[in-house]
Amino acid sequence: MWNKAVFFDRDGTLNVNTDYLYKKEDFRWMPQAVEAVKYANDRGYLVIVVTNQSGIARGYYTEEDVKLLHQWMNEELNKKDARIDAFYYCPYHISGSVPEYARDSEDRKPRPGMVLKAMADFHIDPQQSIMIGDKPLDVECAANAGIKGVLYDGKSLLKCLSSYIK
Repeated sequence: MWNKAVFFDRDGTLNVNTDYLYKKEDFRWMPQAVEAVKYANDRGYLVIVVTNQSGIARGYYTEEDVKLLHQWMNEELNKKDARIDAFYYCPYHISGSVPEYARDSEDRKPRPGMVLKAMADFHIDPQQSIMIGDKPLDVECAANAGIKGVLYDGKSLLKCLSSYIK
């Protein structure tokens, strides 16, 4: 059986984009982001986050910091009966200062690596799936993965999502 999914970019889409976010104290949801996640959950869509996290390669924070923030995000969503089913992040950047992460990667958006991995991991049908992000590279990533991409304008994420899935 095939699953359908909503892929969300993180910074600037689910949360306010503060450069190199990794602390929950600095986290703020975008307008109606929690409601958008629940809307997708309630309609049988998997919710998957795909996010470039070059701050790891730059030495600003660690992979563990990212995992802890993602865990906290889901704890907050769970209070509203919502959930993110999986988080995929790319820690690599070609000009990083941390040697193990200072490289190019197929996972770095707009390349489709993270989306393709999620599609394989969760048996996702690209024809029934969508990706929403705040940058053209998110839409390009979706196209590179063979799914519909939507450019989010920073207003109601629920309104954005509900105009594409019913």
